[in-house]
Amino acid sequence: MRNTPVPKRRRLSRRPERRRKKPPQTPAEGEGDPEFIKRQDQKRSDLDEQLKEYISEWRKQRAKEEDELKKLKEKQAKRKISRAEEEQKMAQRKKEEEERRVREAEEKKQREIEEKRMRLEEAEKKRQAMLQAMKDKDKKGPNFTIAKKETGLGLSSAAMERNKTKEQLEEEKKISLSFRIKPLAIEGFGEQKLREKAQELWELIVKLETEKYDLEERQKRQDYDLKELKERQKQQLRHKALKKGLDPEALTGKYPPKIQVASKYERRVDTRSYDDKKKLFEGGWDEISKDVNEKIWNEKKEQYTGRQKSKLPKWFGERPGKKAGEPETPEGEEDAKADEDIVEDEDEVEEEVVEEEDEEAEEDEEEEEEEEEEEEEEEEEEEEEEEEEE
Repeated sequence: MRNTPVPKRRRLSRRPERRRKKPPQTPAEGEGDPEFIKRQDQKRSDLDEQLKEYISEWRKQRAKEEDELKKLKEKQAKRKISRAEEEQKMAQRKKEEEERRVREAEEKKQREIEEKRMRLEEAEKKRQAMLQAMKDKDKKGPNFTIAKKETGLGLSSAAMERNKTKEQLEEEKKISLSFRIKPLAIEGFGEQKLREKAQELWELIVKLETEKYDLEERQKRQDYDLKELKERQKQQLRHKALKKGLDPEALTGKYPPKIQVASKYERRVDTRSYDDKKKLFEGGWDEISKDVNEKIWNEKKEQYTGRQKSKLPKWFGERPGKKAGEPETPEGEEDAKADEDIVEDEDEVEEEVVEEEDEEAEEDEEEEEEEEEEEEEEEEEEEEEEEEEE
């Protein structure tokens, strides 16, 4: 249905109407004309009917809009009610879930506390059994033991103990004390029974104080043994550093020694020993030059002795200064001397061979001894590392 436009009403002004002066009509303009008056009345009646139709249509449209608005308001109210109910149900559901989660967390916490208590009870029983065994069997030897590493997450028991928070430690302490300190059941006891209970508690205190003193003394002894082992380890590391040509305190520090290079221009490891470098700074150049000169001298001497010798002319007649038993000519003397030199050289060669064999045997024995010492040092270092880790 089309919305018919409603004609705008004229706004009546509050000002007093000014009387307009009508122009004087001439009697010829329609005064007294019935047709003209009839047409004017017809126009007014048509206009009134049109206005009535417009007003009725507007009222129908307004009633329809009011009905729709009322329906929308009712729908909105129903939606608000349903939404409030859903929110209430959601809040109730959240509350139940929160209560269930809190209840599960409490139950889990109680289970963990119970498991921890059982575990601590077992550890306490083992400790009591161990103390009893130590008292029964007075074993001699080192008063410290090497504990094996735990493979759980790569952390030892001491590291896991250090990572615990203050609240966890307090909780474990309470649990441990709950079964160590048993409650006194003295209700309804008479005087005699109370005296017996007091005597029993006094004996227990004396026993615990005795155990405490024994443990303190054992700890002191262990501290002394550990200190002695550290000193021995330092001494071994000093010897090892000296063998490798390093400073004696190079291996005893917190960090490993720096890699020593030959020079800042040559990026290679310096293989010289500590004594060699020390001698170099103590005037090693003189020794090197002396060795070079000695080598040159020996080469020149060998070159000179190995030269071709010219023979002297033969002497006819008796040689002046000749004694009985001597050869006739100097050539014979040279031959005799040559024979003697050959025999001496052979003896010297035999002696050198024997000396070299003896030196090789001594070097082999020294190498075997050094290998044995290195193996012993490695074993001692491994033992000391295990002790340090403990």
